[in-house]
Amino acid sequence: MPEQEKRKIIIDEDWKSQVEEEKEQLKLQESDQSPEASMSEDADTGEEFPPASFTSHLMTLATQATAAMGQIPDPSSPDQPPPVNLGFAHYMIDSLAVLKEKTRGNLTEEEAALLENLIHQLRMLYVEVNTQSKSTT
Repeated sequence: MPEQEKRKIIIDEDWKSQVEEEKEQLKLQESDQSPEASMSEDADTGEEFPPASFTSHLMTLATQATAAMGQIPDPSSPDQPPPVNLGFAHYMIDSLAVLKEKTRGNLTEEEAALLENLIHQLRMLYVEVNTQSKSTT
């Protein structure tokens, strides 16, 4: 057999065109769903969100606990006292405590101090709200 016939490479043109089409589709998807566009802006409302961070996650959990303890008015019924759900508040405080335990040694000093302070403040508020709710019933 001649040397050229041994080295002949056969390229499947269908496969090659399929790969090119997939590359084009990926490029279109990436340009349509860039991280900045898809994560910082809600498509329905156009509302901008801050970048995700550990601190913002902690604050979200703490806000939910605070709202569950009736400390944040319900915007849909501002004339009525905010609802209290101590079970959910307890769960959110416990979730923060789990995060504290699981992230020990991996947080900056500021993050660790924030987490410790949030847990302490929320526990104190929980005791206060729980005591008030027992005295009114």
